[in-house]
Amino acid sequence: MNDTNNDKHWDILHSEYLHRRPWLTVRQDTVRLPNGTVNPEFYILEYPEWINVIALTEDEHFVLIRQYRHGLRKTLIELVAGVVDPTDSSPLEAARRELFEETGYGDGQWEPFLTVAPNASAMTNLSHTFLARGVREISTQHLESTEDIDVILLTRDEVYRRLREGQFIQGLMAAPLWKYFCENR
Repeated sequence: MNDTNNDKHWDILHSEYLHRRPWLTVRQDTVRLPNGTVNPEFYILEYPEWINVIALTEDEHFVLIRQYRHGLRKTLIELVAGVVDPTDSSPLEAARRELFEETGYGDGQWEPFLTVAPNASAMTNLSHTFLARGVREISTQHLESTEDIDVILLTRDEVYRRLREGQFIQGLMAAPLWKYFCENR
């Protein structure tokens, strides 16, 4: 099946913002599908671009964070992650900033690693993961008043075990970690 010429574009007949806040913007679109069906209530969540960082120290420890996630009401160990702010010149700059702010780590060699859509059906953004090798602690954390984050250093074996046991449950973090371990056996 050749899907390159099979555009299934929907026409937007009407669009209205229902809620606009810095961290949650909800839009309701009335759309016409290619078959002519009109859906008067298709909801879109508009978010800025997101970033994740797989950060490895010079001695190959993963720099991770532990923080409470109110949506699930659980404390989780995760990759450093954040939002590309309007003041960031690129997702890479945002990734470097977030690693520094949340952990105090920086420097190293950085490369784009994986870009995925968090939810292509209803969200407008992409999540960019960067691989940073040889990072080192260059400062203390620089947390916002709403952040309560612990820095965790784990070995490759510890991260892989936790990943296999399902302890990395945030999909946007599990996907790049699985890719990392598939490519770095």
